[in-house]
Amino acid sequence: MGTDLREWLRRRPLAGDTLLVAGLVLAEVLFTLLTPREFWPRSLPAALGWGALCAAPVALRRVAPWPAVLVALATLALPLTLDVAPTTQGLTFVVLTYTMAAYRPVRPAVVAAAVLWLPAAAVAVLMPSEAVPQIGSAYLVANNLLVGVVSFSVGRTVHARRSSTEALLERARVAEATQRALAEQAVADERRRIARELHDVVAHHVSVMGVLATGVRRVLRRDPDAADEAIGTIEETSRATLRELRRLLDVLRTEAEPAADLAPQPGIAGIETLAEQVREAGLPVTLTVAGTPGALEEGEALTVYRIVQEALTNALKHAGTATAQVRVSFSVDAVEVEVTDTGRGPSPDTHRVGHGLVGMRERVGLYGGVLRTGARPGGGYRVYARIPVEPLVDGGGSR
Repeated sequence: MGTDLREWLRRRPLAGDTLLVAGLVLAEVLFTLLTPREFWPRSLPAALGWGALCAAPVALRRVAPWPAVLVALATLALPLTLDVAPTTQGLTFVVLTYTMAAYRPVRPAVVAAAVLWLPAAAVAVLMPSEAVPQIGSAYLVANNLLVGVVSFSVGRTVHARRSSTEALLERARVAEATQRALAEQAVADERRRIARELHDVVAHHVSVMGVLATGVRRVLRRDPDAADEAIGTIEETSRATLRELRRLLDVLRTEAEPAADLAPQPGIAGIETLAEQVREAGLPVTLTVAGTPGALEEGEALTVYRIVQEALTNALKHAGTATAQVRVSFSVDAVEVEVTDTGRGPSPDTHRVGHGLVGMRERVGLYGGVLRTGARPGGGYRVYARIPVEPLVDGGGSR
């Protein structure tokens, strides 16, 4: 409950300071009531009114501090003209001095303290207190200046402590962020080191399988037992390679990435299904396949599929009312993919490179191919990719 109230007052400084004004006026009333009646300098309603007038600047101490200081300074005319000096007047000066010292830089705080307390001391000289005439104005001047210095000192102490606390919090925040960044960097460095080691292991296993496969082909007919033993070694090595590949992918995968799907990846055969899905989504697509697909590596086939998928997805999003055409051509040494649409073409804000285009370039570049994208002269957009394919060696050899 208390925490909620403090938070509410912190968000509404004017309301909180208005309550403080009410507290100062209440203190004025209590001071009057505790004074013997024959010594009352004024009636209770007058005390309430003058006290409220002198305490009013406190309501503006945080929302408009300098106007509050000037209004409080103007109340010094009361002792000179009406011979009225409410208790709240001195308390208001104390509160405003503390506020300026606690919330403002040192120079404005010193100026505010001087503006408040030097005129107050002058008023004490011009109009000595009638309640204690034997003390004289010198005591009142010293008392006013002492109270002003103490109020200012307390405010500066609070200001220094608040600044120190904020600096410590900021330093802790920076240290935590730095520590987190260093930890993440250390994890990334370790992942890269492990990935390099696993890459070397996988490369060694693949080299061994290649050597063994060559040996099997050479001795298969004249020494079947040796060939069978080599094939068993290839089988065990391939399983070990697959396990290491899975570990390699686990190392390279970040925490934000989902786990890999165990379903087979789409390839050339999935392009027709993809085109049909895009047609159902509202974009007429014509698919043309030229040549014989041949034996593509799974990675190459997946690259062709992803290029068509990304190009048709972009056409579906940005082309508007249009048609699209997909052409896949197979030759002895390459596979070519071209996706065009008749839409309105790229808008001015689409010249920036998106993640899809970057992904296509990475996939094509992995196999040494080329990728060209851009607007067509007659309107629409064109995506063209050429991926080189190594021809199969006659006799069932490897590429």
